[in-house]
Amino acid sequence: METATLLEKAISKQFLSLEEGLFLWNNASTAELMYAANLLRQKLVPSNKVTWIIDRNSNTTNVCIANCKFCNFFRKPGHEESYITSIETYKQKIDELFRYGGDQLLLQGGHHPDLGLQYYCDLFKELKSLYPDLKLHALGPPEIAHIAKLDGISHTEVLSALKEAGLDSLPGAGAEILSDRVRRLISKGKCGRREWLDVMRAAHQLDITSSATMMFGHVETDEERFQHLIDIRQVQSEKPEYAKGFIAFIPWPFQDEGTLLKKLKRARNTVTGDEYVRMIALSRLMLPNITNIQASWLTVGKKVAQICLHSGANDFGSIMIEENVVSAAGAAFRFTANGIQEAIVEAGFTPQLRTQQYAERELPAQIEQQQLDHAKMIVD
Repeated sequence: METATLLEKAISKQFLSLEEGLFLWNNASTAELMYAANLLRQKLVPSNKVTWIIDRNSNTTNVCIANCKFCNFFRKPGHEESYITSIETYKQKIDELFRYGGDQLLLQGGHHPDLGLQYYCDLFKELKSLYPDLKLHALGPPEIAHIAKLDGISHTEVLSALKEAGLDSLPGAGAEILSDRVRRLISKGKCGRREWLDVMRAAHQLDITSSATMMFGHVETDEERFQHLIDIRQVQSEKPEYAKGFIAFIPWPFQDEGTLLKKLKRARNTVTGDEYVRMIALSRLMLPNITNIQASWLTVGKKVAQICLHSGANDFGSIMIEENVVSAAGAAFRFTANGIQEAIVEAGFTPQLRTQQYAERELPAQIEQQQLDHAKMIVD
């Protein structure tokens, strides 16, 4: 194998094998990967625009029985700090979201043993009746699998009911690394590799747009990282022609602060900025059938994320008015609406506000910048 030949293959949108991806990971320079990934990005997204979104990542509940060893957010059933979010609290959060110019609620929670399909259908219907223009980017494959298990029904039945109740799109949450070996070590209580992928297959059959993620830099091997990418690519290849399927891919490094994985000395975050840039570039090169690659400024910071925009990424994610799960494990970076746009301009691109479906939006005139500044500020 030769680096130049493989990079040309990737730039021409041909699928690289696991072995070919690993060869590039081990042999290509960061500059070579950045250059090739940027060329492919220009083919797939021929624009100088970098997209971003205003949304809020709120939680239905912090009660969870999955017991993931990387999560500091969850509480066991009956814990004094456990909660289920009330409608009044949702109203406060959504009212604030709309004042800030956003219209999407990224709504996730834990594997609550008592919250089945009816609870989520009732919740989605009530939120949509109160806020008809609200977009619900909600739950994720592990939660869909959990609900299906509680109710004794199929993934398709769960997703169909949720779509009818108001679900607009499905986040790629809970993918971590799509390897059952890894999942047994870090998230044994969640659905396995095949079920995660099967939930996404079912969502795409129902024309529910989704995203895909990868949390790396803990107990996985390089081979497992690349198999993860190939699995995502394969599911995207199987989607019906009428469906968008995976609309974006978002990799981010494991955040280890206070996690059980770190306390047990089983894993810690050693991902460098260079390694993250290389992973972004190879994500672009390995996934030519997924249009948008997002740089996770929340976990790597402004400067590294800006470099990623020259390495295959075309999206800067959200200002995240609220985010509780990843932040609980040490992700400390923050952006305002002005800050995220300035960062994109500094990197040499034109910022473009978008919807979850990657349609362009005009920047709302009613953004209350002072409140955004109060909500969260740039750390780096």
